Amino acid sequence: MSQVLVASNRGPVSFSLSEDGELTMRRGGGGLVSGLAAVTGAPRDPGPPRPAGTHAEPAGRDPDVLWVCASLGEADRTAARRSPDGRLDLAGYETGGAAVRMLDIPEATFHRAYNAVANSTLWFVHHLLYDTPRSPHFDARSRRDWQSYEAYNAAFANALARDASQGAKAAVQDYHLSLAPRMLRDRRPDLRIVHFSHTPWAPPEYYRLLPEDIGTQILLGILGADHAGFLTERWASAFLDCCEFLPGARVDRSARTVTCAGHTTHVGVHGLGVDGTALRQRAAEQDVTERARALREQVGDRQLIVRIDRTELSKNIVRGLAAYRELLVNHPEWRGRVVHLAFAYPSRYDLPEYREYTAAVQRMAKQISDEFGTPDWDPLILQVNDDYPRSLAAYGLADVLLVNPIRDGMNLVAKEGPVLSRHGCALVLSREAGAAAELSEDALMVNPYDVSQTAETLHQALLMPRARRAERCARLAAAATALPPQRWFADQLAALDPAG
Repeated sequence: MSQVLVASNRGPVSFSLSEDGELTMRRGGGGLVSGLAAVTGAPRDPGPPRPAGTHAEPAGRDPDVLWVCASLGEADRTAARRSPDGRLDLAGYETGGAAVRMLDIPEATFHRAYNAVANSTLWFVHHLLYDTPRSPHFDARSRRDWQSYEAYNAAFANALARDASQGAKAAVQDYHLSLAPRMLRDRRPDLRIVHFSHTPWAPPEYYRLLPEDIGTQILLGILGADHAGFLTERWASAFLDCCEFLPGARVDRSARTVTCAGHTTHVGVHGLGVDGTALRQRAAEQDVTERARALREQVGDRQLIVRIDRTELSKNIVRGLAAYRELLVNHPEWRGRVVHLAFAYPSRYDLPEYREYTAAVQRMAKQISDEFGTPDWDPLILQVNDDYPRSLAAYGLADVLLVNPIRDGMNLVAKEGPVLSRHGCALVLSREAGAAAELSEDALMVNPYDVSQTAETLHQALLMPRARRAERCARLAAAATALPPQRWFADQLAALDPAG
């Protein structure tokens, strides 16, 4: 097998630093890490943190898979500096068999590239999040931020170019690294490169909110890859639509290719599902069982509406809570008979928009509890912290799973829930989630902006006969596991072969 290099902002492990300078390591978070870890041998279980520095890979090993990632904080930077040129696996850190190079990118450069460009600009564009009368506002500061984004991508391209063996395959992941494929091709034309977008892709009329030169550079950056992958046909088509506006580009819709500057990029669709076996095994462990028992004691025999999300603007948590409130207003028969369990753990707290959104979630939750709560019934349980075993336990107990994003590349919560459901849950799903392309036949679909429709759909879900709910849930689980991470990643690499 030829060498495979994986590049992503977040790596398979992360670190925390105690007051005495002791480093503690745990698996990195996020759906992308979960998907990639399944095929690279990196740690997948986000269990308790453990001291770093055990089970090192043999020094001098020539790995088949090398994962290049960024240091996300001071503890990560410390670990990278203590490792030979950032190679965690050669420094005694347990990386589950994967070779990992963690890049020590200067803090200011990382902050501007990650927060100002990737998360405050590109994420907002692809998820259609801007309040356009007020933002975006591209000025001199935006250009400085963009220079940091270029430097950040160049750091990845340099590391990949240096580490890659002749003819290796490089899998560059997500919107953080939109420029890296072109930069890497310029440095190592012998490599075969795939770029994969885990987000939606904006339609041209929204994409063109970006300054023309920046929008062009992003497209050209991805078109430096031999293969550009997307989660659904909808996002792939939107990318091709944007390429139509690129000067000198030739888009072939039937072949799904874009030719620009003498190079042809194939555009493919690779849906991402869940590893059902691994997920069920993890959910059977004692910490999950204990949390499930505690949750059942807390809610009694009431029906349970579950949502599990980061407090990410696109996840639409506030409207989901408003829909639950409207359910209780319009259908008072559910009062005392249902509990809404909302896991909304903080995300991107460096950005003021996200801090305010988390506060808005908490305000709405308090309003519901104050308005409807009784001494023997708490209508809403909100948890604003990340507890993975408790999330798995909630999946198993859910009668209804609410997934109502404004826009989502895929949304693995919509797939994990049915897989772990013990007695069959009804899925209330936004039509704007990428998962809708695979799950719409057996989910109850909603317009994420229509609070009243969502409230009525929750009512329908709660009324659904248990046998019918179980039948639909079984079909949802089958669809969710049809494209496990191993196949998702293997298909991308196979697309780089001449026959692919």
